[in-house]
Amino acid sequence: MAIEKVILAYSGGLDTSCILKWLLEKKYEVICVMADVGQQEDFEAARQKALKIGAQKVIVADVKQSFVEHYIWPAVQMGLIYEERYLLGTSLARPCISVALVKAAQEHGAKYLAHGATGKGNDQVRFELCAYALQPNLKIIAPWRDVEFCSRFQGRLDLIEYARESGIEVSAKPTAPWSTDANIMHISYESGVLEDPSHVAPSSLYELTVDPLTQAPQRTVRLTIYFERGLPTHVEDLASSRVYSTPLEILKFLNDLGGTYGIGRIDIVENRYVGLKSRGVYETPGGTILYTAHQDLEVFSLDREVLRTKQLLRDRMADYVYNGFWFSPEALYVRRCIELAQERVSGQVTVELAPGYCRAVARKAAAASGGLYNEQLVSMDVHGGYVPQDAGGFIAINAVRIREHVRAFGPYEVKESTSKETK
Repeated sequence: MAIEKVILAYSGGLDTSCILKWLLEKKYEVICVMADVGQQEDFEAARQKALKIGAQKVIVADVKQSFVEHYIWPAVQMGLIYEERYLLGTSLARPCISVALVKAAQEHGAKYLAHGATGKGNDQVRFELCAYALQPNLKIIAPWRDVEFCSRFQGRLDLIEYARESGIEVSAKPTAPWSTDANIMHISYESGVLEDPSHVAPSSLYELTVDPLTQAPQRTVRLTIYFERGLPTHVEDLASSRVYSTPLEILKFLNDLGGTYGIGRIDIVENRYVGLKSRGVYETPGGTILYTAHQDLEVFSLDREVLRTKQLLRDRMADYVYNGFWFSPEALYVRRCIELAQERVSGQVTVELAPGYCRAVARKAAAASGGLYNEQLVSMDVHGGYVPQDAGGFIAINAVRIREHVRAFGPYEVKESTSKETK
């Protein structure tokens, strides 16, 4: 009987190292795939570790550029934000990583794909839905849903003991304070002490950003970010006049600068797709700056009703990405609709960075795309073609239903303040 090949999404951490050993015990031939999405990691050390455990091969797939250009940049263009706060750094990485996993499966004739995602989280859904969309006949091995595996290993303590018995070197400790997931867009923190939502995250947790109150520069700095059809094209540092023009350069620069100002920190409780609420802490400095600039240019450029419709589609798309449906007919449809709305979102936005936040301070439409902002029409010094008398009829028509409501049910009750002044 031929030995079956398994592609394992490998990180080099406790879970996937133990899963690698367990798969070998189950008589699989394991090929580990590590996706470089910009996390600061010693890939060579992880590769040697996997080979020592018994992996047949270790593939390190450098997908940073693809991640930025094909996932992060479209997310900026669409203005994606989940539940009004989370910029989807982990969610966007999963389809990119899935492409690398499936590519390895196709190249090596593997029928199985294994991952270390927990049975309570979103990543199991994301990885598997993406894999099925890319190669429907793949079979999934999810150890944290496997009855035998879960009977043998209740959690991290059991894995640490298994690693010790198997001679697997791991840095994990029984009392690890939290878990992290990093890529070029963000770092996320969850689990451990963060599972208590009333517990303030310790200041030592943050890796990408400084404390904006005590460590950030007190002087502000300004940047001009240029967009074409909603996509960032280049960024100019107005202090140095230096221009960054490739997606990787832009994101790295904004991450570094935004991090020095403590920009992009959030601490939230979010709704997981599987039905749980979870607490997560995120750092997304460059993404926050890009989101702020794009949002400002979008409101400036788009027709009011197109903008409102686009915002509805944006929220649906954010759900699709968070829930693992990047590769789905509905996501493709909504993305194309949003891209249509972005055809006129071209121009430049000047943003100002200060400790803990950034804000748009100036904007200008690209000459080729025109613009809906009419300075003469909106001016308080000239009429500019606007007939003030027309506003009376506009108000009268809008007042019809208000007056009819009052006629039928009486005037609205005005509640007076009950507070008394103290003497």
